[in-house]
Amino acid sequence: MKQSYLKGALIISAGGFLSKVLGAVYRIPLTAFLGGRGMGIYQMVYPLYCILLTVSASGIPTGVARLISSGKSGAESQAFRLYSVIGLVGTVIMYALSAPLAALQGEPAVRLCCVMLCPSVFFVSVLSVVRGYFQGMGNMYPTAVTEVSEQVVKVALGCFTAYVFRRNLTLAVASTLFAVTASEVFACAAAVIWYRRKRGVRPLYSPAVVPFGDIAAYTVPLTLTAIAQPLSQLAESVITVRLLAAAGESATVLYGVYSGCAVTIINLPASLTYGLAAAGVPKIAPLAERGDIAAAKKSAMNALLYTFLVSLPMAIALLAFAPLAAKLIFGSLGAEEKNLLIFLVRVCAVNAVTISLVQTSSAALTALGKPRVGAATQWISAILRVALTAVLIKFTNLSITGAAISSDCCYLVATLINFWYIIREGGGYENNVDRLGRRRRRADA
Repeated sequence: MKQSYLKGALIISAGGFLSKVLGAVYRIPLTAFLGGRGMGIYQMVYPLYCILLTVSASGIPTGVARLISSGKSGAESQAFRLYSVIGLVGTVIMYALSAPLAALQGEPAVRLCCVMLCPSVFFVSVLSVVRGYFQGMGNMYPTAVTEVSEQVVKVALGCFTAYVFRRNLTLAVASTLFAVTASEVFACAAAVIWYRRKRGVRPLYSPAVVPFGDIAAYTVPLTLTAIAQPLSQLAESVITVRLLAAAGESATVLYGVYSGCAVTIINLPASLTYGLAAAGVPKIAPLAERGDIAAAKKSAMNALLYTFLVSLPMAIALLAFAPLAAKLIFGSLGAEEKNLLIFLVRVCAVNAVTISLVQTSSAALTALGKPRVGAATQWISAILRVALTAVLIKFTNLSITGAAISSDCCYLVATLINFWYIIREGGGYENNVDRLGRRRRRADA
């Protein structure tokens, strides 16, 4: 069931937003059952898990969507083969690193938690291929439905098992992570059944049609794009905390208010505009594939315009209602910390627009056949972010505000670079057509 661009964007945005809301609400009973130490153990497992997911699944939906929407029949079959193996390797790696990670972090419970969570790496990889296939076909329902269903299963099963094992902290935390795996198994099974019904009796692992290289040409740059920001945030956290501590400030508290609170609020609009990015790929890619770059660029610009019109009111709302957001979401903060949070949210409010535009423009570049440009942009801006954060904190009295300003600069630069490449792509094509026309006219003469 193919949808129009705006309808598809609305469907996938609604699914993503509802999923985020469920995830946020889930933290309330989870914290009550697990307590501070239990939540600490829970979070210890996620850095490794997120890195493995980024490598094994992050670039799949957009990359596969681009190939499918461009008429590359069978791309999903090859993607199933490739990313099933990659996902399985990720699962094995997480299992193998469970004991060393537990020893490194000094928390024995981490080992069991990793074991409970590691199978989900495989299932998320397969699930991402199915989502990419349907996005490429212009059907956003499977992505939205599976995102919400996996959250519902995780919340229901996680709360139940955390309550049942609440007297044994290790089992309680491990069971909530098993709930994550169970939710991915459920969502993956539902997606594969949906796919098989759509494709009839054709087997899931069907004979190869599209070379692995064609798939990797899109998914690998997208993976590199996705991993740039997490790695820069990791480097930023180390540098920021060290520099603030050296200046005699409460480094952990300041960085916690910025990264754990302000960034959480600022990132919410991006979850609402994600649908505009995802729905744009199957509209732009066919035009680019048949060489109609002018029309493809026009479609990309329309997607960016919609993104701007949706995200701008959100940025204004963040400026106006930062105190209300701080009170509702992080009401437990002290007065001084809450004032700092309000100030940081207002400093970073512009990112509600720029992050959304980077998201959509990166998807547009992929649809135009330029996924490497998006990857290069993310790495350039990520390096700039870390370097500028270090300079502003070390050589000015901005303190943690320096990190917020560097974030503003980072996403603005990424937006401008992506815009420039999209405009240049169209200009380059038109110039090539003009030169070819002149050559033909000379030859005819």
